[in-house]
Amino acid sequence: MATQEEGFEQFEEDDAAEAALALSSAGRKRLFSKELRCMMYGFGDDQNPYTESVDIIEDLVIEFITEMTHKAMEIGRTGRVQVEDIVFLVRKDPRKYARVKDLLTMNEELKRARKAFDEIKFADASNFLLTIHMGELQGEYEALIIPC
Repeated sequence: MATQEEGFEQFEEDDAAEAALALSSAGRKRLFSKELRCMMYGFGDDQNPYTESVDIIEDLVIEFITEMTHKAMEIGRTGRVQVEDIVFLVRKDPRKYARVKDLLTMNEELKRARKAFDEIKFADASNFLLTIHMGELQGEYEALIIPC
C-alpha cells in the first residue's frame, strides 16, 4: 500500500509541476512562436509542429536571451548592454562568434545601402524640384516678353 501512496504522490507532484509550467507559459505572451515554427520546419520538423514543442523551445530561447542580457549588463558599463559586450561573451564559441560577426557586417552593409539609396532619392527629388522651379521661372520670363 505504501508504494501506491508514493506513486500517487509522485503523480500529484508531476501534475503540480505541469500545472505550474502551463500557468507560467499561458500567462506570458508568446513572442517568437511564428518564427520558431518556421525555423523548426526549416530544420526538418513538421510544417505544423506541436505547440508544446514550440513553447519549450521558446522558453529555452527566452532563458538564453535573459541570461546573456544579464551577463552583458555585468560587463562593461553596468546596467547597459552594448554590442561589444555581446561579442565579448560569445568570443570563445567559434560558431556564435562567427554568426555575430556576420550579422554585424550585414548590418553595416544595410546601413550603407540605405544611406546611398536615401542620397539618390534626395538627389532625384532635388533635381525634380529644380526642374519644376526652372520651368516656373521660364514661364514667368515668357510672360514678361511682349509678343510682336
